[in-house]
Amino acid sequence: MDSVLLHLYTLPPLSSATHRPLWRPLAAASFHRSSPFPRLRPSPLLAANTLTANSVSPRSGLYTVGEFMTKKEDLQVVKPTTSVDEALETLVEHRITGFPVIDDNWKLVGVVSDYDLLALDSISGHGQKDNNMFPEVDSTWKTFNEVQKLLSKTNGKLIGELMTTAPMVVRETTNLEDAARLLLETKFRRLPVVDAEGRLVGILTRGNVVRAALQIKRANQKSDRI
Repeated sequence: MDSVLLHLYTLPPLSSATHRPLWRPLAAASFHRSSPFPRLRPSPLLAANTLTANSVSPRSGLYTVGEFMTKKEDLQVVKPTTSVDEALETLVEHRITGFPVIDDNWKLVGVVSDYDLLALDSISGHGQKDNNMFPEVDSTWKTFNEVQKLLSKTNGKLIGELMTTAPMVVRETTNLEDAARLLLETKFRRLPVVDAEGRLVGILTRGNVVRAALQIKRANQKSDRI
C-alpha cells in the first residue's frame, strides 16, 4: 500500500479508561494514483427532480461516503452475545460475508467475518494463492470436509470471542475517493461508518464503491448529451 499515505487518529475509549479504543476513524488520506471516479462537469440544465435513487448529480465537488453507503436500516448486525451458529445462519440466509458488531446503543464494538466465524485460516493450505480458476476436486472436497469439522466446534461460542475489536471506520462526511482507495488497495471488504459518538450509521462495501462509480459515469454521460 505504498501509494496510500494514511493519517489516522484514535478517539477516547467508548466505555472506560481501562479499555483500549474500539475503533479507529480514517481522518484523512492522500493518494498518488489517479482517482477511480470519472471527473464530472456540472450541468445547469440537469434538474434536481430528475434524479432517482440510482442516479447522482454531476458536479465538480467531492462525493462523500454518506451518499453511497448502505444505511444501518438495511444492515444485518450482531452483538457480542450473539451465538456463532445464529450468525452463520444469517450469513447464509442473506448471502453476506460479515457483520458489524454493536452494543445495545448501536455503538460499534467490532466486526466479524465469515473467516472469523469458521476459523478458515486454520484449514491447511487455505488462504494460499490459487492461480487456478477451477481448483482440483480433491482439494475442494478436503476444504468442504474441514469446514464441516469446524462447524462442529462452534457450539456455544459467541461473537464476542471471535470479533475484531479495533476496526477501521469512516464518517459519512469522509471523501468517497479516500474510502474507495482504502477498500480497493487493502484486504478490507467493508468499512463501518460511524457518527461522532461511535454509533453505527452504515457500511461502505466494495459493491457500494463499484455502484457509485457506475452511477457517476452515467451522470457524466447524461450531462454530455445535454
